[in-house]
Amino acid sequence: MTPAQLHLDLDNKLATASGSWRLIQLDKIETAAPNATEANPSSPVVLDGGQIDNLDPSGAYCLISRLAARGIAPEAVQTAGFSSQHQAIFDLVREHYPASLRQNETPLWQRGRALLRRLQQVERFMLESVRLIGVLGTETAQLLRHPGRFRYREFTNQIEAVFVSAIPLIALMMFLLGIVFAYLLGHQAIQYGANIFVVDGTTLAVCRELSPVLVAILVAGRSGSAITAQIGTMKFDEELDALRVMGLSPYQVLIIPRILALVCTLPLLVFVGDITGILGSMLVASRQLGIQPAEFITRMMSELDLPTVIIGLSKAPIFALFIGLIASEGGLHVEHSARSIGASTTVTVVRSIVAVIGINALIAITLVRLDI
Repeated sequence: MTPAQLHLDLDNKLATASGSWRLIQLDKIETAAPNATEANPSSPVVLDGGQIDNLDPSGAYCLISRLAARGIAPEAVQTAGFSSQHQAIFDLVREHYPASLRQNETPLWQRGRALLRRLQQVERFMLESVRLIGVLGTETAQLLRHPGRFRYREFTNQIEAVFVSAIPLIALMMFLLGIVFAYLLGHQAIQYGANIFVVDGTTLAVCRELSPVLVAILVAGRSGSAITAQIGTMKFDEELDALRVMGLSPYQVLIIPRILALVCTLPLLVFVGDITGILGSMLVASRQLGIQPAEFITRMMSELDLPTVIIGLSKAPIFALFIGLIASEGGLHVEHSARSIGASTTVTVVRSIVAVIGINALIAITLVRLDI
């Protein structure tokens, strides 16, 4: 049998395989490469297999590996001259070749590849977010020049969905959180006779950190996911294209009213969370620590200053803006499948929570550095 041979001519984008490409003869393969220049992985190369006598899956795998080692990607190979049987074997092996490479990768290599993929996703998300901000800025400028185009009914409907219907949930969650936080803090304060300082700790923590962050997280899970699902469903049903056909901007009709509703109502929800969280703390202080409501309020008024409350409330519009942008971006990039809607909704919630926590950390560090 003729030994397997592979001749490469990368200048002319041509590779010629000949001989017997079988498992028992793979140790005798000869590779001739007149041109030592590495190929462009995306550049097509013609593989002439008309002179191949025998070909089995192992030989096809070896042939693809030899080409890949010289920078020729399997998907860039264009076959010519193969018999129908050899062509079927070569195509089958080429289809499963990437999976075989992943199986041979070390755990460190797999983690590195996963990290690179994540970084690419972050880069793509940042670029898409910047583009969305630019488009929204342009659309907002047009609305300022033509206020009659603003969808007031859509805006009020979103306020009802984001704010009014969320009040019971926010009030209940923050009331329970205030109870738990005051109970745990009071359990430690009793040991040192520092019961009255529970008022300071609970009110300052609730108004400055706990209420803004937790309310924003609840809104991200409730309203942010709903925005993504609504816009994604409309894109799936081609309603966004219908709006464009009618001469309407989907950004002005759908996205801007939703983001504006979030920015306007989240500070109000945070204020509701402040009140109910303090009420929960007051209940525990009265029952567990012997601090009567009048004494609690007097201590709170002397220790809880206005700048602390303003700092907590001022975080809310920032959180709301990012939640709205992330939710809208997720809805606009839904693919034409029901599964994509669910995946985008999940990604929106995760990104929003990470954004809220990260932004809050940056604000806290900045305020500490500024001694505020």
